Amino acid sequence: MPPSPATARRTDTLALADAQRRDLYFFSLYRVFEAALLALVLFSPAGALIGEPRHPLLGKATTLVYLVAAAALLYWAQRRRALRGQVLVGTTLDILAASLAIHSLPLAAPGIALMLLFNVGAAALILPLRYGLGAGALAGVGVLAEFVWSTLFDADTGRPLAERVMFAVSYLSIAMLTYLLGRQMRESQALAARRGAEVADLAAINELIIRRMRTGVLLVDGEGRIRLANEAALLLLGESEGERDLTRVAPDLARRLRTWLRDGKPDDTPLRFGSEQIEVLPRFARLLAQGDTALVFLDDTSLVSRRAESMTLATLGRFSASLAHEIRNPLAAISYATQLLEESDDINAADRRLLQIIHQQCLRTNGIVESVLGLARRERASAEHVDLAAFARRFVDDYRQTLPPESGSVQVGGEPTPVAAMVDPRHLQQVLTVLVQNALTYGHLPTEPARVTLAVHASTGAPTIDVLDRGPGIPEGARGSLFRPFFTTSEHGTGLGLYIARELCRANEATLDYVSVAGGGSCFRITLPGPHTLLPA
Repeated sequence: MPPSPATARRTDTLALADAQRRDLYFFSLYRVFEAALLALVLFSPAGALIGEPRHPLLGKATTLVYLVAAAALLYWAQRRRALRGQVLVGTTLDILAASLAIHSLPLAAPGIALMLLFNVGAAALILPLRYGLGAGALAGVGVLAEFVWSTLFDADTGRPLAERVMFAVSYLSIAMLTYLLGRQMRESQALAARRGAEVADLAAINELIIRRMRTGVLLVDGEGRIRLANEAALLLLGESEGERDLTRVAPDLARRLRTWLRDGKPDDTPLRFGSEQIEVLPRFARLLAQGDTALVFLDDTSLVSRRAESMTLATLGRFSASLAHEIRNPLAAISYATQLLEESDDINAADRRLLQIIHQQCLRTNGIVESVLGLARRERASAEHVDLAAFARRFVDDYRQTLPPESGSVQVGGEPTPVAAMVDPRHLQQVLTVLVQNALTYGHLPTEPARVTLAVHASTGAPTIDVLDRGPGIPEGARGSLFRPFFTTSEHGTGLGLYIARELCRANEATLDYVSVAGGGSCFRITLPGPHTLLPA
């Protein structure tokens, strides 16, 4: 997607400003060289090669002032301020110094006039056309005024008038020529900068697409070394501690790639990778028609069965949603009738207790219906860049507003530094709500209030959020069934909270796991994908 016109104009303006600053710096450096050359002529024995100056005192004073001013202008150019003003002041100083130097050193007048030609051209290269032509005209007036001065007061101009006129015409011509050349250069540079920004945007989009692909992608050179790999490929091949040799990472895949490069015949037999022996079907494509660098696409065949399972669950979800709506109507009637009966004075204590049980079970059944509806309405993840530390702080601040003091406390552990991740903020909010609510309900000892801590960090390079409590922990026998739907160890639970939380994590390509904590307590760890679009192999 190309950048907007405003972005393109801003890019062009920045590129133009940088180019003009760079040109001004070299222009100022050349001015220092000119002043140093004049000083060499007037203050060293080398000046005898040119001849004696007509006005030694004027020449030396002009040279010293010009040298100091040139150094000051060079310092000013490095301050990156008032670019147009610097060029106008510097060009006026160049013309004045050149006119005085020509008057003092008539034998060196052609050389000084030629050096001024570069100053005029450089000014026209940076300034708009009217200022550039003005600088050329001022330089022409300067050399002609020096000729009149010499004729009136020295009676010896040293050079004919025709030469001065030709220099004046040359100043105007070079100003026009360098302006046109500079405009063409600036337009070309701005176009190159704009195209570079577009290419960078397209590269970022392509990398993001490759990163979000469920198909594993490897870039393998002719020597069998992995140059790039997306997250799906790394998950399929398994962590190899930075190993880049495909032969060591996946020997069977390396052999099949060599066979394909030699014969060009595909093999549709799946390969098994990793400790879980996942079946993967590799496909190959040459990056260049005549090269050995190849793109390797790894298709997880289990995704087909997962898609079929997802379709089944989706159908079941729609059915459950419609069934849940039908259940809620009589359930609401039963709950309302129970509440009316509880208000009657003719109900004895035993019957009132039965009504309370009916009411509690109605509430529990309604909770199950709400969970099923929430699972059926779940939207697809829209991942975006999120600072987990800031998100955790906002979540805790919002949660505390609705948390009764007797329920316990929720806090963010330590001073978390910014940790970036790719996740749907709505889904992350729902997952944290489930985990924190479970921790407040079950994660405390009978005689102590619940204390829940959210810890944000980067575990092995991956953005991670830990939800920790100080409770008795989860029994060993129940850990394997924690995330199964409708599994609960409480008579008041629905058994859908952790299941929905894990499903939401999977929708964001994240993981939700239970981690044992030494010394008591529980920890539910959310490991999210990082913000980098392509991971190094």
